[in-house]
Amino acid sequence: MDQIAHLKPNSMNSSALEPIETKFAPKPVGPYNQAVLVENWLYCSGQIALDPASGEMIGNGNIEKETRQVLKNLIAVVEAAGGEISNVIRTTIYLTDLNDFAKVNQIYAETFESKASPARACVEVSNLPKGGKIEIDCIAWLERKK
Repeated sequence: MDQIAHLKPNSMNSSALEPIETKFAPKPVGPYNQAVLVENWLYCSGQIALDPASGEMIGNGNIEKETRQVLKNLIAVVEAAGGEISNVIRTTIYLTDLNDFAKVNQIYAETFESKASPARACVEVSNLPKGGKIEIDCIAWLERKK
């Protein structure tokens, strides 16, 4: 029991959380941020295929077009925090149809074309906001200068 570390209640105060916002990704539609930076860890909310300027869905149900827009939005958030695509260490992909996996995987591989691509999970869900076919969130590690 002595070897178990105990977290103090409220050991992380709100000043440790830095909200990240960019006009190059869609504005949140609820009480959340596009991302939250905690020390070097960037936790990005899920992105769907919304055009940041118009707020309209991109792709008309075309999974390739939606996937490209989702990744564009996600990368914009990572860059707004001072990172780049190579800083992404974990993603979760939510698809309304796992039959789209191969098409999504091809675009994903083009986007994360380094030898150390992020760890990933992909799950099928029954529905996504705005009738989207795909949503992706991520966690990134950012080197911060002190």
